[in-house]
Amino acid sequence: MSQPLRLGIAGLGTVGTGVVKIVQQHAALLSARCGRPITISAVSARTRHKERGVDLSTYGWEDDPVALAKRDDVDVVVELMGGEDGPAKASTEAALHACKDVVTANKAMLAVHGQELAELAEANGCVLRYEAAVAGGIPVVKALTEGLAGNKVTRIMGVMNGTCNYILTRMEKAGLSYDEVFKEASDLGYLEADPTLDVGGIDAGHKLALLSAVAFGTKVNFDGVHLEGIDRITIEDINRASDMGFRVKLLGVAQMTGRGLVQRMTPCLVPKGSPLGRLERATNMVVIEGDSCGQIVLRGAGAGEGPTASAVMSDVIDIARGLRMPVFGQPATSLADAPAATSAAPAPFYLRLSLLDKPGALAKIATTLGDVGVSIDRMRQYGHAEGSAPVLIVTHKTTRDALDQALSRFDATGVLAEQPVAIRIEEV
Repeated sequence: MSQPLRLGIAGLGTVGTGVVKIVQQHAALLSARCGRPITISAVSARTRHKERGVDLSTYGWEDDPVALAKRDDVDVVVELMGGEDGPAKASTEAALHACKDVVTANKAMLAVHGQELAELAEANGCVLRYEAAVAGGIPVVKALTEGLAGNKVTRIMGVMNGTCNYILTRMEKAGLSYDEVFKEASDLGYLEADPTLDVGGIDAGHKLALLSAVAFGTKVNFDGVHLEGIDRITIEDINRASDMGFRVKLLGVAQMTGRGLVQRMTPCLVPKGSPLGRLERATNMVVIEGDSCGQIVLRGAGAGEGPTASAVMSDVIDIARGLRMPVFGQPATSLADAPAATSAAPAPFYLRLSLLDKPGALAKIATTLGDVGVSIDRMRQYGHAEGSAPVLIVTHKTTRDALDQALSRFDATGVLAEQPVAIRIEEV
């Protein structure tokens, strides 16, 4: 029988224990599929004597994950601690310096340090895999690096944070405010310890930066991702958008243009009938568009013990089978710099305004838009309330710069009851 592939697991939280369960429960299946056994030699976590629902008694224990990475009986380090620096980065670097392969679910670390880690891995003949870092159980990294490798990718977009999608769809279905659903999501344990990682778009932005690097052959550039959270989205926006045939999503979009690499993770409106528009609750979806394959839609669970552990094991199995490839699909030294685009492609926009109940108020808004070259496609006015009138406008395609000019001039009209909200409408 072939020699077993020996794992060292750093981090025994939800995902780490999920990986242990798969190795223990599916030992025969894994061996049959890989042609060799997959075993666990040692584990590491912050707390040793804690009930985790799995038997760890036969494994070595290391308090220090760097020591785990250096063990002679570990072939692959599975890093599941999280955090862009600290023990996660130190143990990953230790493993790569020791010429050991690494599997990680750590999107933050790779989004910030991905280029240097990729160069280190490839210089030492190591594999660094991270399927679990993007969209949970959806095999999107494998799709880009293998199944769609013959395509020139033209655009990637998707809903990559299940918590945000849960909040937005829950608001719509239950008619609840953002604050009410935010508390509900917190009580259910859906939010990160720092909730801005979720609702501020940071978590999803990390994932988008990694997919951009693979799709467009560029160095990871998380700093180039334009981030905007969902905290300003109101139930009124959701209801009004629905009335006009749209749903609100925290949508990531990456596209290489003549102006540079567009990367944005922002609230957008998408058509109700589109695959993204039909996406419910905490599910993720990634849409890949290629010159030969057309549009490919991948949908599935974006987080949780089972889906994320499944993604970790897909990388482990590839290593066990002998599959080796560059971290981002091509040699790290060949990846191009990814200058951020100077401006985004034109698109229609949704505008929600609350205007004072004054004669000519709407005409002043229309005139201001026209003065900067923004034309109106559709407009809807709702019933007056306490001296103000809600107005919705859908523009024809325009640039964000032109729209921002109009927004900056609205104050001078003297007809705003509150600050307007502008949301891009993405064609999908």
